[in-house]
Amino acid sequence: MLCLVSPSSSPTPLPPPRRSRSHADRAAPPGIAGGGNVRLSVLSVQCKARRSGVRKVKSKFATAATVQEDKTMATAKGDVDHLPIYDLDPKLEIFKDHFRYRMKRFLEQKGSIEENEGSLESFSKGYLKFGINTNEDGTVYREWAPAAQEAELIGDFNDWNGANHKMEKDKFGVWSIKIDHVKGKPAIPHNSKVKFRFLHGGVWVDRIPALIRYATVDASKFGAPYDGVHWDPPASERYTFKHPRPSKPAAPRIYEAHVGMSGEKPAVSTYREFADNVLPRIRANNYNTVQLMAVMEHSYYASFGYHVTNFFAVSSRSGTPEDLKYLVDKAHSLGLRVLMDVVHSHASNNVTDGLNGYDVGQSTQESYFHAGDRGYHKLWDSRLFNYANWEVLRFLLSNLRYWLDEFMFDGFRFDGVTSMLYHHHGINVGFTGNYQEYFSLDTAVDAVVYMMLANHLMHKLLPEATVVAEDVSGMPVLCRPVDEGGVGFDYRLAMAIPDRWIDYLKNKDDSEWSMGEIAHTLTNRRYTEK
Repeated sequence: MLCLVSPSSSPTPLPPPRRSRSHADRAAPPGIAGGGNVRLSVLSVQCKARRSGVRKVKSKFATAATVQEDKTMATAKGDVDHLPIYDLDPKLEIFKDHFRYRMKRFLEQKGSIEENEGSLESFSKGYLKFGINTNEDGTVYREWAPAAQEAELIGDFNDWNGANHKMEKDKFGVWSIKIDHVKGKPAIPHNSKVKFRFLHGGVWVDRIPALIRYATVDASKFGAPYDGVHWDPPASERYTFKHPRPSKPAAPRIYEAHVGMSGEKPAVSTYREFADNVLPRIRANNYNTVQLMAVMEHSYYASFGYHVTNFFAVSSRSGTPEDLKYLVDKAHSLGLRVLMDVVHSHASNNVTDGLNGYDVGQSTQESYFHAGDRGYHKLWDSRLFNYANWEVLRFLLSNLRYWLDEFMFDGFRFDGVTSMLYHHHGINVGFTGNYQEYFSLDTAVDAVVYMMLANHLMHKLLPEATVVAEDVSGMPVLCRPVDEGGVGFDYRLAMAIPDRWIDYLKNKDDSEWSMGEIAHTLTNRRYTEK
């Protein structure tokens, strides 16, 4: 269990840590409760590619054809009927069918990726293949849009006329175009505005590229749409990291912050202002980790960054990608690790500037999101990912790899994990700790498998990564390693602790404070899970 704590010494005043938005329910379940006997029927699972028309990939983007054996592969060769989690908590054996099915689904998906993409690590480098990338030969743009009938790349580089920049579609629904250099220079200059134009149902629509790395808006125009910006600065303008990542602390002390709200002036603060003015104060107050909210671009500022529109773009209100790199590097120079608030539980329903714009009524397998009611979160008014889709997995895993590799983040706090874990998303559900609430037909196994893949990948890429789950249900083994049968997170965010402090400070006199209640809230976690 992980809480955002304030160390005992506080020599320098700090802005109060920001708190994330509430879920429908925040009931704090007991550590280990009685089990139930709900059993999932075990499907006959064969280790084969589930994607129609899957082909072997020999790509220049692949890094290694041979994958070194790890604990998870050893589990695949071993007996998934007896996972180490049963030794930690024998009550979980009642749900052996669930865990067997879940682990086989994970191993099947991982095996399919390795067979068809080279390795999970290669698969997670999708950001080097999709989106706009410049190499020695020219500029290549790829976009997954299977529902599109025609497609063009437009921007100020071609006066927003795509007649000469038509794209071609392959059998997997991926559109692509290669544009040769002009006089030895990229045809699409750095800082060019760009959009993806496609035809569907006789109507042409313009969308921001799904993997755009920067997006801006004309703030002087009310309601103006965002534009995608091709971010490819020359070497002289690229930020170069100077400091290594600090070692992983035994006990993270985390200061959660919203960069835009961190300044003293009534204005949106910048990454560089935060780095120069706030980070030293955080370090002086004995924190060892900073958790940044609202990093990914979100057109609705009041969403606190939780209605993401552009998953690979930094929030432009606070600066450029190079400015964010400066912030992370400055934190590392002070011995501070930096976690990023990552939102893979849902996406903004914005059409003109968000990923939702690629949903034009096609089937679930041709979209980033589920079709119908399953694809909408009725409380958050947002779209829900289809975690079983091959290209959605590529998009999300590549998104994590991108922030780790390009910006040197030290880990993530996964937002809205409770919503991901269950088909009911935790809406109007008061979790009591009964195991039947965690392992039943309500469990969203596709999402669980995605999180297992994500945690396995991150800890392989960066063994000292810190990955935190914002879960208020108390799902068992959420914070046990994947090779043991768990979901793989390092910590579960202790949401009940700040709620308890707020309740005490607002509603109770000092004489009414219960030391027993406080101690229970601080230590209420499952055995062997943090």
